[in-house]
Amino acid sequence: MSTIKILLADDHNVLRQGMAQVLSAQPDMQVVAQAENGRLAVTLARKHHPDVILMDINMPELDGVEASRQITAELPQTGIIILTMYRRDEYVFEAIKAGASGYLLKEVELDELLEAIRAVARHEAVIDSAIAGRVLAALRQPAATKPNQQTELAERDLDILRLLAQGMSNQEIADKLAVAEKTIRNRLSLIFRQLHLENRTQAALYALREGLISEEP
Repeated sequence: MSTIKILLADDHNVLRQGMAQVLSAQPDMQVVAQAENGRLAVTLARKHHPDVILMDINMPELDGVEASRQITAELPQTGIIILTMYRRDEYVFEAIKAGASGYLLKEVELDELLEAIRAVARHEAVIDSAIAGRVLAALRQPAATKPNQQTELAERDLDILRLLAQGMSNQEIADKLAVAEKTIRNRLSLIFRQLHLENRTQAALYALREGLISEEP
């Protein structure tokens, strides 16, 4: 079992240290560093190359959104989960645009948080169910005025997007479509470039907004 290296970035010391104890008790997780502000989070990410970062939004010196933007620009393989008390839509939009792979509220249950960390370590996307509906509704509003980008994608690429939005990993998509995992990786890179998407979270939201899959579970 490979160990997931985690960086915690939160200016509340007691909360951050308590979370470090809980996560370090998991057999597949290791907290490699802690940061009390966004600027230190960027520095420690460069040093430790964590698999997953739990990032607060409201931090001194550099907020979590800007820290996420800098980290994903330099370390695209590092998954970032925004873990915050804020439900406001603009924070979600900014976090997704900054390259965050997940957005969870701090009231999340422990089991859900642990599964989210494992999912993001697998390069999957996670958005809190309490927020996802509002995000999708807002994303749909400008959709009617945008050119329909679906017509620019091959049917196989649309299939890949559908499966990604259902939460499948690259290997699961490859198995489903009977191709090599590397093929899916390459196709997703091309799809992201073509649709100007930064990560799997944006791709999943795009698929939902364009009606490629249903919102219903």
